[in-house]
Amino acid sequence: MPKTPLGVDVLSASQSRIAWTFDNFEKIYLSFSAGKDSTVLLHLAAAEARKRKRKFGLLFIDLEAQYRNTIEHARRCFDLYSDCVEPFWCCLQIHLRNAVSVYETHWICWDEEKREAWVRDMPPDAKTEFEFAHRGMEFEEFVPNFGEWYSGGKSTACLVGIRADESLNRYRTIAQSNKQSVDGRKWTTRVWPNKGNVWNVYPIYDWRTDDIWTYHAQNPALPYNHLYDLMFKAGLTIHQMRICQPYGDDQRKGLWLFHLIEPDTWAKIVARVNGANSGALYVRDAGNIMGNRKICKPDGHTWRSFAMLLLNSMPSRTQEHYENKISVFRMWWSKRGYDTGIPDEADLAMEAKRKAPSWRRICKALLRNDYWAKGLGFSQHRSEAYEKYLELMKRRKAQWNLT
Repeated sequence: MPKTPLGVDVLSASQSRIAWTFDNFEKIYLSFSAGKDSTVLLHLAAAEARKRKRKFGLLFIDLEAQYRNTIEHARRCFDLYSDCVEPFWCCLQIHLRNAVSVYETHWICWDEEKREAWVRDMPPDAKTEFEFAHRGMEFEEFVPNFGEWYSGGKSTACLVGIRADESLNRYRTIAQSNKQSVDGRKWTTRVWPNKGNVWNVYPIYDWRTDDIWTYHAQNPALPYNHLYDLMFKAGLTIHQMRICQPYGDDQRKGLWLFHLIEPDTWAKIVARVNGANSGALYVRDAGNIMGNRKICKPDGHTWRSFAMLLLNSMPSRTQEHYENKISVFRMWWSKRGYDTGIPDEADLAMEAKRKAPSWRRICKALLRNDYWAKGLGFSQHRSEAYEKYLELMKRRKAQWNLT
């Protein structure tokens, strides 16, 4: 879907969308990460709320292993807008990806069983319990459940600071044609397609990174996260800066920054989960250590035998997880012209486009610790369905007789 100019600047358009949101929803809350985008959105929403003498919810999901600068900025914002927000500073035992270890593939922030290893103390005003939440809940499960709970059955808007310019997935979130939206407004999306009345609203979807920093520069009295200043001094461009939990599949690329920016925090980040230090050392390197770009197989090995070697080096549960993914991958391609099995390697360009299967692709996924095997065409499971998936795969592998 092509982009169509609106004939108005992005700031005015966003203010108009926020005003429309306050006009049309009984309840409103804002999903706040303390990053540059959600901070701009918070400033705009708070200005509108104050004009109307109205309050909105402010949801901040504290993931424990975060920069001190980010937490300090979030606190400044909560304090600054205490007159017009309902605060929800949430410290929950949420299940998160650890992409820097095959021995500890996930971790739980604020895990009561690991209290002595927490990166920092929990804030005294943190909300730690909700009727719908449980230990080990996925982040992606908590967010829509919070929206339904907060709505209390009333029409509710969740203001979200994503921008279509950030990634293809975020562009699709806005541009997809088959979603439910309010009166055809593409910058709205229904959260629960089959129940409830909660909608995501994306008022700054058409801002560019430059627009975000122009706003911050033109409003020096309003706070922004000074972590970005330190990232800039460390050599990052404005397009490379990210604020999120440090151990995820994409987020691990920024692990090396911690020991430069916040050495005291870094010492605790390393102690919190397996693999953080090696991840910081090697995650940006090309080669076999992290499976980046070009990889090679050991002397005397085929790509298939190398894959078997990698699998056999893993803990049993991780090995089973990857074997399940590989079995489905092989079976899928067997029905699409590879009935005698997938080749050891294929044309590199075709592999990169995911248009040809090979054992080299499998090796790359294993070396990258690509837990959900996205490089093989898979997506992440919802946690409540995963155990059922494991049982199903035991039956399927016996039926397929794959070795």
